[in-house]
Amino acid sequence: MFGLALAGAAAAGVAAPGAGPAAWSGDLRPITADQWNAERAAHLLERAGFGPTPEEIARFAAMTPQQAVATLVRPQGIDNSHLPPFDASDIHEPGLEPFPASRPATTEAAKARGEALGVAAKPEGNRRLQPVVNKFFYWLRASRLETHRVAYWWANRMLLTQRPLEEKMALFWHGHFATHEDKVRDARKMLQQLQLFQAKGLGNFRELMIGVAQDPAMLAFLDAGVNVKGAPNENFAREIMEMFTMGVGNYSERDIREAARAFTGWNYDDLRFVVNRAQHDDSDKLVFGRRGPFDGVQVIDLILEQPVTAEYLAGRIYRYLARDEITPELRKRLGAVLRDNRYEIAPLLEAIFLSRDFYSPEVVGTRIKSPVELVVSTYRKLGLKDVPGVPDFNDVTGALGQHLLYPPTVAGWAYGRSWITPGLLMERGNFARDVLFPDFTALPHDRFPTNATGLEIQAVHERISRGLDITAATVPEGKDMAGGEAMAMSNRMSDRDEEFNTRYGSYRGWQKAVEVVKPIPRTMARVDLSGLVVASGSRTTADAVDALSRRFLSAPISAAQRTAWVEFLTRELGTDRIERAATYMEDGLRMLLHLMLASPDYQLG
Repeated sequence: MFGLALAGAAAAGVAAPGAGPAAWSGDLRPITADQWNAERAAHLLERAGFGPTPEEIARFAAMTPQQAVATLVRPQGIDNSHLPPFDASDIHEPGLEPFPASRPATTEAAKARGEALGVAAKPEGNRRLQPVVNKFFYWLRASRLETHRVAYWWANRMLLTQRPLEEKMALFWHGHFATHEDKVRDARKMLQQLQLFQAKGLGNFRELMIGVAQDPAMLAFLDAGVNVKGAPNENFAREIMEMFTMGVGNYSERDIREAARAFTGWNYDDLRFVVNRAQHDDSDKLVFGRRGPFDGVQVIDLILEQPVTAEYLAGRIYRYLARDEITPELRKRLGAVLRDNRYEIAPLLEAIFLSRDFYSPEVVGTRIKSPVELVVSTYRKLGLKDVPGVPDFNDVTGALGQHLLYPPTVAGWAYGRSWITPGLLMERGNFARDVLFPDFTALPHDRFPTNATGLEIQAVHERISRGLDITAATVPEGKDMAGGEAMAMSNRMSDRDEEFNTRYGSYRGWQKAVEVVKPIPRTMARVDLSGLVVASGSRTTADAVDALSRRFLSAPISAAQRTAWVEFLTRELGTDRIERAATYMEDGLRMLLHLMLASPDYQLG
């Protein structure tokens, strides 16, 4: 049922008045000034950013299409100094680098050397390695909590930026060059990579690709440390060709093997890129029929010389900004734009945004918003000045399928219809309700972990508070004794003699992490729908429905849907006159907006 409703909303978009003649599909000729209007300005801002306000639409509609597109694509002169830098917590400590691959690797190193992670093993006594294990889990927990803060910081930039396309393209590159905090395990590296996308995402792709290939987060994610002379690891070279530049089937296995040798020795030292010369293979390689002692940068240049590379990249960008379907002919023409401009990204974006194709019925109001776009655009259209802490941004977007800095695979997110299932559509409606009617009793998990591990942490804390020793307090759930029996057993038996206790280390790691990681502000959305409706000049409930529809919906609604919403609001307010309900209409308007935001129409942009 939900799928049919969504398809119906998309079909309504095709029939939208003013959306553009069907003959525009595939037409890369620029739209002209006389074809430019507020509806097309709204469409441009929706796709090039995170949901326009009526004021922004009016400002861009007053420009020519060339001026509007240039403002977005070449924003370097626009002041964005109101956006604060990331306020990092003081979490990193000497000795944590290089961080071990696992807890067993950590304790084995501590046994062999007498210390690990900058922490010495106890000379004697019970749980000699416990301080080392505590430090291991501390960093895992602290890095994860800090990464959640990075996601909040980024979401606030999306919400408040005067350069929306910078953040929109940073989101694209984050999915294109997908790395995951659970593998990288360093919030600092994830932030540094994000800042690379923000700085170079609208610039030259060659510079961006080299920056990513030398980025510590990517090097950690693709196991660059094991790619050494005499034993090349193909992961790095394969992903660069398969996912980042060329696509499957456009290279040979020999190209992969030879390119892998060119990247040997590439590694990182904490937050810096390094080349270990002794581990680099500087002998000849044969890549794409060319022979030479290539290094990694030279291999990237060889990749960029292949005609398919520009076409692959242009196609990926087009599908992200315009629509899922692209013909081979259109992809080839857009690839030529990118290649002819020496991989400068801005001219490609201008070609897409100015094209008649971009304003055709097949594009306008037919793209399913990603979870991050949905959440941030909702906040923008509500006029919020910060991302609220309730509901939790990471929880919401994660439940909807797009947890920032945690893409599901190296391929990133699938986009399109993968965002919509009956269950996910219901979750989108729940998000809308949680914004408009927040649950003030919700406990933030970054202060109090509530996942499966967090429940174990809670149990450990409660048991220790009851006086149990570490052994009894860390008995796994389901194997625990009743409280009184456990206490009696604890009193009869001495604490277990062991090198370390993993569950206790996890418990102490959480405690220390929460102690040092700065909290996410737990504000609620300050929503004033009454003010928005009055400011729109609405006099009747029908006017209010129209005003909210214009502000929040990209796809047009049917006459039947409009009538149903007008009747709903009139019934809730007890009158169809806004003036009569002015002192009490906020809740009725919020219930109406919840219906709108939960509808299939709102999922399209």
